[in-house]
Amino acid sequence: MARRTGVHKKGEISFEDILTHLRNNPRLREAGAVACFIGIVRGSTHDGRRVRRLEVEAYSEVAEGALRRIADDLRQRDGVVDVLIHHNVGSFSVGEDLVYVVVAGRSRKNVFSVLMEAVERYKHEAPLWKKETLEDGKSYWVTEAAGRDSED
Repeated sequence: MARRTGVHKKGEISFEDILTHLRNNPRLREAGAVACFIGIVRGSTHDGRRVRRLEVEAYSEVAEGALRRIADDLRQRDGVVDVLIHHNVGSFSVGEDLVYVVVAGRSRKNVFSVLMEAVERYKHEAPLWKKETLEDGKSYWVTEAAGRDSED
């Protein structure tokens, strides 16, 4: 069974596992809406270069703590029933799933803003690093804050 949040090696958890965990939450009967975000590997950089693969690394214990704090904080919001955040680490091809964020709430008005906040917060608060390898073999560490790639 899936935990509420977590950092997982590629293939350890699926979106279906997370939805099963959510459906087993006894509070789900209070919910009228579920909003989901699935982050996938983009096939090109912001400036149009073609991506071959993405490596994702994490300081797992700290990242798990950050994801847990974010989910616990957002779960306290009025009308929010549950918040689940799961990030994968490893080597990924274009189109593969990287992260799942799921928010259940009383209505659509309760879930969309919390979903957006969860995504923005994990990107800034969890120690996760992404390295893009381009079709030409060059690799770059992706920096979310700068909105750019930094060549290594």
